[in-house]
Amino acid sequence: MSEFTRAEVCAAAIADAFKDDGEIFASPMGMLPMLGVRLAKLTSNPDLVISDGESLFLAGTPPLFAKADVVEGWIPFRRVFDVVAYGKRHVMMGATQVDRHGNQNISAIGDFARPTRQMLGSRGAPGNTVNNRTSYWVPKHGIRVFVEQVDVVSGVGPARAKAAGPGASKYNDIHRIVSNLGVFDVHGPGDTVRLLSVHPGVSVDEVVAATGFALAVDGEVPVTREPTETELMIIRNVLDPKNLRDREVPS
Repeated sequence: MSEFTRAEVCAAAIADAFKDDGEIFASPMGMLPMLGVRLAKLTSNPDLVISDGESLFLAGTPPLFAKADVVEGWIPFRRVFDVVAYGKRHVMMGATQVDRHGNQNISAIGDFARPTRQMLGSRGAPGNTVNNRTSYWVPKHGIRVFVEQVDVVSGVGPARAKAAGPGASKYNDIHRIVSNLGVFDVHGPGDTVRLLSVHPGVSVDEVVAATGFALAVDGEVPVTREPTETELMIIRNVLDPKNLRDREVPS
């Protein structure tokens, strides 16, 4: 096995989050999610439908931020809402905060009436989390991100969705949380965040110490799989020849 970077491990972990989706619209938000989704498209799930992130469905799989090589269809922003409502979509969003119950915050930090930091607003997070499969990407795992309770609920976790009733819970599916330290889901006790794997070179104790809530850990935690030779070739030579990935997740 060749040497690999932490960013390449994260890209493979993100690809794994999409590998069993079949023919579904994959909506990655951010550079590493885009890399992971396109890696999945070229390896484990060729049926994924991908876009340029703006208005075009792509037939090919171009490098990150390159001009679309083969266009398959048109998906302007207003049509994205039709796909969201239909449910054949898996979005991977960022998260400024994620709490113990898998709620996500991208809106504001601090008291809602007078926040200390204003961010994007809730954007599409509420609609995403009650209509279609949603995952999160966190490039810098720490106690200021993984918090006991988010300051503002943008994306809705399963416990809150169930409390709101079947209209919110029927299609709520928080699938994976991938950070620079490990991979998580929300199937811990009481629909809480659970550690699924730690990345190579990371210990369970490190992840627990960097998490601001009691993290669910079931028995012996495996190590996130290493990227294959084929995946490394695709990442380095096809999808990210400029090595943008290491800027987001330094080795």
